[in-house]
Amino acid sequence: MRCPKCGCQDDKVVDSRASREGATIRRRRECIACEHRFTTYEEVERPGMMIVKRDGRREEFSKDKLLSGVRKACQKRPISPKIIEDLVERIAEAVSNKFEDEVPAEFIGKQVMDGLRGIDEVAYVRFASVYRRFQEATDFVSEVNKLEGKE
Repeated sequence: MRCPKCGCQDDKVVDSRASREGATIRRRRECIACEHRFTTYEEVERPGMMIVKRDGRREEFSKDKLLSGVRKACQKRPISPKIIEDLVERIAEAVSNKFEDEVPAEFIGKQVMDGLRGIDEVAYVRFASVYRRFQEATDFVSEVNKLEGKE
């Protein structure tokens, strides 16, 4: 691991512990050259899970892309980054537990919508508008009515 301060590649691990409920390992490192301490995180690399899109295309599953989409839906909402990261972690875990090589995009979209519905209704409607490709204002009204239990 390259030191962020001096760029040296020699370091020693000072402390290791489980993080994010065992999903990652947090390591405190110390540079041998300049003695600067820094933190790194390790997580299990999942083999190339592919997402099958609506049109049949296949794309490699990216937790970072999923996190980015959920963050956009939650933008300017009173939702802590930890809650967003935990939701993405749960979805990624559900994907790897349920599917071997390929996962339908619909499964991931439904997981995100179910998670956001319980966190923030505005974020839920934002995500649903993109995921379900709302074309008209009536699509938004219909989704809000579903949230309120009117449909």
